[in-house]
Amino acid sequence: MNDKDTHPDHSSISEQERELAELSQKGYQLMKQGFVQEAQTYFQKILEQDATNNYALVGLGDALRKRRSFAKAAEHYEVCLEHHPRNNYALFGLADSYAAMRRYRDSAEIWERYLEHDDRNITVLTRVADVHRKARDFRRAKELYERVMEIEPENLYALIGLGHLHYDYKEYQAALTYWRKVLELTEPRADIRILTSIGNCYRKMHRFQDGLPYFERARRQDASNFYALFGLADCFRGLNQPAESLELWQHLLKREPDNKVILTRAGDAHRKLGNAAEAERSYRAALNIEFDVYAVLGLAHLHIQAGQAEDAIESLRSLTNQDPHNHRFYIVLAEAYESIGERSKAIEALNSFLKQGLRHPAVTEQLHRLQRT
Repeated sequence: MNDKDTHPDHSSISEQERELAELSQKGYQLMKQGFVQEAQTYFQKILEQDATNNYALVGLGDALRKRRSFAKAAEHYEVCLEHHPRNNYALFGLADSYAAMRRYRDSAEIWERYLEHDDRNITVLTRVADVHRKARDFRRAKELYERVMEIEPENLYALIGLGHLHYDYKEYQAALTYWRKVLELTEPRADIRILTSIGNCYRKMHRFQDGLPYFERARRQDASNFYALFGLADCFRGLNQPAESLELWQHLLKREPDNKVILTRAGDAHRKLGNAAEAERSYRAALNIEFDVYAVLGLAHLHIQAGQAEDAIESLRSLTNQDPHNHRFYIVLAEAYESIGERSKAIEALNSFLKQGLRHPAVTEQLHRLQRT
């Protein structure tokens, strides 16, 4: 807030009102200078004399929000709005506080009240759209981002937001359209987050070769960026280049040795390279952190390769009982039966998946292959 917006005209006010206005000015001045805790003292003094003073309630809310005490900040904004329901600063602060507490639906409701007074403010519109996106309201978020685009067609925040919105709903091609536009507008030095976001779209679409250049470019900007390194490793995994992916997984494990996703991916790479002992070590390290189906699947593959299919069958049957809709379990279970010459049981395993009314091309393809042999 600036002084013009937050302080009343002194020409026709009482001595007490003048005193409170001066305390308010001092409080806001201290806030601007970064002395947040000291500013709170002045706002508290005002509230001792006038418990519903809108300047003090908002000021105290702002101070608490700066100190990341979002729940307490929200309480002061709420009191202010009870007595001054059209106070835009209280609405702004309360919406921001709710969002910081991940109360996205509550935040969206307050932002909508704010828009009743100011529906052309691009900064506010993008914030409201962001909150609706996080509250999983696709229609309203898209509507607000597009309103920003009508006012300012190349607004980066709206383009980025639209990219995230479509990505969240697995509409990766649409997300790419917006993020590529951001990249075009920000060349030659693009934001690393946009590069990795574009790479992730291609990764999710299994277009690993297309994703590689974006992750490579991100790594050139920041050689230690986790998302760039993870994306590169996963693209190499998707391209069936286990040696290249393993080098990156191992690099990431030096930073995050207890990351079970990376441990299982490293295990997969070791397994494909024929390093059975290292693969098992990685899978078991992942399972020591927390149960992980991919680590169990990896161990099942190792058992099959080692001629211990019975052990794999036992663990896989347990998994199909726990999660009967996961097609991967049935595929590996069928492989285990096939490895010991039990083709009819392999077919039966795949059919048990299809009998649930479920379909997956990998299951159908494996079933057709077995039925032909």
